Amino acid sequence: MIWGTSFSQAIFTSPSSRIHHEMIEYPLNCSNAHYLTHTCPDDYPSVFEPEESTTEICPDYFRWLHQDLKQWRSSGIIVDAIERGIPSETFRLVIVNGDAYVEKYRPAFQTRDEFTIWGILQLLRLYPGRVPDLDLLFFTGDRTWIIKRDYKGPTAPSLPPPVFHYCGEKAALDIVFPDWTFWGWAEVKILPWEQMLRAIKQGREKIKWEEREPYAFWKGNPHVAADRVDLMKCNLSDKNDWNVRVYKQDWRKEIGHGFQQSKLEDQCTHRYMNYENLFFLIVRELDYDFESNGILNFAVVPWLSRYKIYIEGATWSRSLVPMRHFWPVHRKNKCRDLKFAVDWGNDHTREGKREANISKRCWRYVYDYMFHMLNEYSKLLKFKPTIPPKAQRVCAETAACSKKGLWKDFMVQSMVKSPSDKLPCTLPPPYEPQVIQASLDAKEKITKPVETWETEYWKKLNNRKQ
Repeated sequence: MIWGTSFSQAIFTSPSSRIHHEMIEYPLNCSNAHYLTHTCPDDYPSVFEPEESTTEICPDYFRWLHQDLKQWRSSGIIVDAIERGIPSETFRLVIVNGDAYVEKYRPAFQTRDEFTIWGILQLLRLYPGRVPDLDLLFFTGDRTWIIKRDYKGPTAPSLPPPVFHYCGEKAALDIVFPDWTFWGWAEVKILPWEQMLRAIKQGREKIKWEEREPYAFWKGNPHVAADRVDLMKCNLSDKNDWNVRVYKQDWRKEIGHGFQQSKLEDQCTHRYMNYENLFFLIVRELDYDFESNGILNFAVVPWLSRYKIYIEGATWSRSLVPMRHFWPVHRKNKCRDLKFAVDWGNDHTREGKREANISKRCWRYVYDYMFHMLNEYSKLLKFKPTIPPKAQRVCAETAACSKKGLWKDFMVQSMVKSPSDKLPCTLPPPYEPQVIQASLDAKEKITKPVETWETEYWKKLNNRKQ
């Protein structure tokens, strides 16, 4: 498989396949014949023929996709369930015979919908002819949308509409799908994941971890959520030093100055990174960094508020373990918790760096997760998908050729140029209910010592002041 960059080839293509199999690239074709008529070329392979017959087992967090589809496992999904969800969703995507068709219902914020669709188109190019026929709805807002309580009681609809979304929570039924920023966030100049990861890796080498500012860092727009405003209270003041350094991000100013002060690769200046929530979500200015192994690359001990909603677009977030992948922080007591966490990290630098390195995530599986989610979802359909009358066919050319500037650049950079030479990883079976509960209990048990440490910390600190 060829993505167009040597870095992606190193991740996605095995050495043996590069030696024995010559890949044919199919770059973006924006000739007048396709650009002016908004048509799709017919030269891209329609059948997936992998050279490698063996496949590895998918990472354990893939098991969660079974849980996200559990609501419809026994009943299946009828076309009426899809149509009932149309009034409140962003777009409908139908795949028939390997081709994608989209009907949009309402504008998305910025170009979330376009880059989400772009990502699915890349999946079709990676595994041509392999993604089954399907019909789905997608919501591109911030909050979870399909709430469980709305489908309980005698007057409630019998079944909720299946809706794909970037995030989920225990109280919701949204089907979690990778975040659009994996393919780039042009409006704030956050690069597609491959390029962003390479830039962050270079940025982290500028200052050794021991030489960085020994504080917790956050930078973003605080005016979009109460949690962010609350975090600003933890900043350095004449009265308190909570070991937190937070900075307001003025995006209008950044747009005018070419995003010179908002580059993620230039933010490896502090030892610790705070990920504050937006509607209980990971903060947008840094969630892409989190998803792209930013924790590892900044070499920090991350901590997360005890979040109610899964990390946006991070399909693996439910497998995060406290004290291994992040340091737990109470949302209602964040200033005190953060001060203790920073002091602990500065007093235990060896453990701090070790935890940072454990936080590595292998995002080369993002397309395999998408593939298995869509494949399992299609098995639940009780009808044969057909092309909606108002839907339009979409492909790489119809999506990217008319774009300009960063929007087109990011699509070209993240484009899959050849089918994969190997099969997707093998999907593991779902978690047993008792395993899920045991995992939740274990996470709660792990955080108990932290609470004890912090209580002792504040007692000693207060005794010194007396």
